[in-house]
Amino acid sequence: MAASLSITGLDAGYGAVRILHDVSLSVHEGETVALLGTNGNGKSTLMKCIMGMVKPTAGSIAATIDGVRHELVGLSTEEIVDLGIAIVPEGRRLFPRLTVTENLLMGAFRKAARPAIDKNLAFCFEVFPRLAERRKQLAGSMSGGEQQMLALGRALMSAPRLLLIDEPSVGLAPLLVARTIDKIKELKESFQLAVLMAEQNFTQAVRIANRGYVIVHGHIEFEGGSVAELSNNELIRKFYMGDV
Repeated sequence: MAASLSITGLDAGYGAVRILHDVSLSVHEGETVALLGTNGNGKSTLMKCIMGMVKPTAGSIAATIDGVRHELVGLSTEEIVDLGIAIVPEGRRLFPRLTVTENLLMGAFRKAARPAIDKNLAFCFEVFPRLAERRKQLAGSMSGGEQQMLALGRALMSAPRLLLIDEPSVGLAPLLVARTIDKIKELKESFQLAVLMAEQNFTQAVRIANRGYVIVHGHIEFEGGSVAELSNNELIRKFYMGDV
């Protein structure tokens, strides 16, 4: 049950505005890879390209699942989800007028996930007891931390092989950020996922990442093969540690 991702020479943008410039990165089987960058540097655009929501103007996005290579450029978002790729979007993007349970079930529309609906629903409630307590509550009335749990749970209901997580720390108090990052690690290990996590909170991201990339103005400016390499990088010290 192996899954990996390879992006090569990717250019993308919105109309005449070019956001991504010759981006190349990879996520290997069983890895958690951090895509680090401050706001406005292209992290979310890259995630949308992978999911087919933004069409690249150049480059390749390939997912290899169980030894079969799939070129994602040109596929619809639905086709990409059907391959076993799920996203937890920035801002969570829940259905505010649906209950917790209804939001979770919305994540299980993928054909391959349907036989495991009961099992995955039980797992979500086990991992996130607060969701079990509030299963009949409308998603829009929940706190930010609870909504992030629900967004993670909804993605897992699709039985993904590759999980994209866009800015999980946004809008959360520091304690909730730490808990959310810990849950991502737990879910990754339980589901044997490959994870690409876009995040600007360096300290929290590297607690669970195996390695990472730094993106600046749409370019990959640094690839760290380990957390130690990331921590010792000049860009990291400048943008995240306050060094001049």
